[in-house]
Amino acid sequence: MSLPQTASAIGSLTDPTRRGIYEYVAARREPVSRDDVAAALDVPLTKAKFHLERLAEARLLETEYRRLTGRRGPGAGRPSKLYRRSSDEFFVSIPERRYDLMGGILAAAVESAQAGADLDASIASAALRHGREAAAAVRDAVRHRVRAETADNTDTADTTDTADTTEATLNALGFEAEIDGDRVRLRNCPFHALAARHTRLVCTTNVDFVEGILDAAGCRSLRAALDPAPGYCCVVAEPRHGSVQTDHP
Repeated sequence: MSLPQTASAIGSLTDPTRRGIYEYVAARREPVSRDDVAAALDVPLTKAKFHLERLAEARLLETEYRRLTGRRGPGAGRPSKLYRRSSDEFFVSIPERRYDLMGGILAAAVESAQAGADLDASIASAALRHGREAAAAVRDAVRHRVRAETADNTDTADTTDTADTTEATLNALGFEAEIDGDRVRLRNCPFHALAARHTRLVCTTNVDFVEGILDAAGCRSLRAALDPAPGYCCVVAEPRHGSVQTDHP
């Protein structure tokens, strides 16, 4: 779920009645019906139904259908719509942070190392794989956005290997990218707090992660490299014929 969608879902809980309904449903071990909510919170059934449906649309609640009588066949009655707390997790961070993603990369690397692989190589491989998967997840949305923002917005327009595509892909993943000459700089690091504490580990892992993004996005003319600058992420996307920054603060 994107940051705007997550913020919208959480924002829906600002309504006191809706928040109360959500808290009631979330506290139940079993799914509840509209009648249960209306009776427990002393609200009209129509209001309970309205807020339950809005919470389900926001993916804060999940639904299922079940006959509460336990009977089957003719005369058993129609199944009731039941609500339970969603298994989705919601977290809003501005600017966007993805510490769960770095945790997944490092956990996968440790598992590989426990199986006998080299740890450094495992971290690089896991970061590349996660970067490719992240870019693949937003590829269609990015291509649509780039076509819409360029003069040629036909479905056949080639949106690979362009600065616009690189910028849009990195933006979709929370990097706040901006084109700077023949490079793309990143104004936000999704791993900021971790990078401040474990700079070399996190920043070098981020290089491989961004490299995976560029690869999956089809940006063959650019590569990820370290180039720390005040106010920016340590990683940049630079031309492949350019020099590689190897030193790190």
